[in-house]
Amino acid sequence: MRFTIFGMTLSSAWANGHATPLRGLLKGLYRAGHRATFFERDVDYYRQRRDLPAPDFCDLVLYSDWPSVVNRARRSVQECDVAMVTSYCPDGLEACRLVLGARGPVRAFYDLDTPVTLAALAEHGLAVPGGAQYLTPDLIPEFDVYLSFTGGPILDALESRWGARRAIPLYGSVDPEVHVPVADPPHQFRCALGYLGTYAADRQPGVERLLFEPARRRPDDRFFLAGSLYPSEIDWPANVGRRLHLDPAQHPAFYSANRLTLNVTRRAMRAWGYTPSGRLFEAAACGAPIVTDRWPGLDAFFEPEAEIVVADSPEQVMHALEADDAQVRRISAAARERTLAQHTGATRAAELVAACEAAC
Repeated sequence: MRFTIFGMTLSSAWANGHATPLRGLLKGLYRAGHRATFFERDVDYYRQRRDLPAPDFCDLVLYSDWPSVVNRARRSVQECDVAMVTSYCPDGLEACRLVLGARGPVRAFYDLDTPVTLAALAEHGLAVPGGAQYLTPDLIPEFDVYLSFTGGPILDALESRWGARRAIPLYGSVDPEVHVPVADPPHQFRCALGYLGTYAADRQPGVERLLFEPARRRPDDRFFLAGSLYPSEIDWPANVGRRLHLDPAQHPAFYSANRLTLNVTRRAMRAWGYTPSGRLFEAAACGAPIVTDRWPGLDAFFEPEAEIVVADSPEQVMHALEADDAQVRRISAAARERTLAQHTGATRAAELVAACEAAC
């Protein structure tokens, strides 16, 4: 198959959760013999933080504005088998109209932010007001398939309330060639509990409860947070190390240096459930034992207590930190085995192809 995709960014993994899973997915497609062209607006923010300017698994088209690329985009859509727009695409509405105006390819929308998208549509009728305006309610029924980073009940809502013809889950994944255990990770990342995540206001209470409070109660242990955009007024515990940003190439070393790795879910994703962060699969593939907040559908991806530790309170995090090394190793080994069997980019690529074939 030939894919044409319009998205937010593939070239930069800085402060966004799109680039890494899209890279794994596109690499999986390439390895299976498919071809893809990805259109990305060349915005200043990502241009200054670009870590993959020329991928070898797809054609990356960087463009300055929509009028400058619309003719090339139209030709690509006319010649492909699957034309796709993703959430937070800077020129999403224009790209949606171009894709939906085509009659040859399967027309797909891939929402990597489904709960956020639907909340914005319900309140404003536009996703997202004042930001990347990439979808309106009237466009949803026009797509042949609506692919969602979130599964479970939200798929029924997409079809029954929003009129999607076919709503299919396409979850995050990991690239097992990139995310592997590092035998001797840098000392600077070594800690009892580490967390990798950009600041989000609705996620910060979980960070406070599950990272900062255990750190305050265990002043002799070292904790670590890697992520950007945290406000200056946050009260950081003295024993929490910080790093503004980690390039994707550094993620395996970070996870491998954590005795335990923390996952905290955004409010909208936690409310709907069935939204596994790509960080979960990355950490598991690197052999890091994971402590996560609780959300519906978690057991569809990892078995609680056998493959992942679930914590609702600082006390439960403290209990996890007191586990012996043998127990920690058993949990991490089980999670890694399941991830490599079920949650890789190659697996998601096969699921994408099957969904597009069904939509035909």
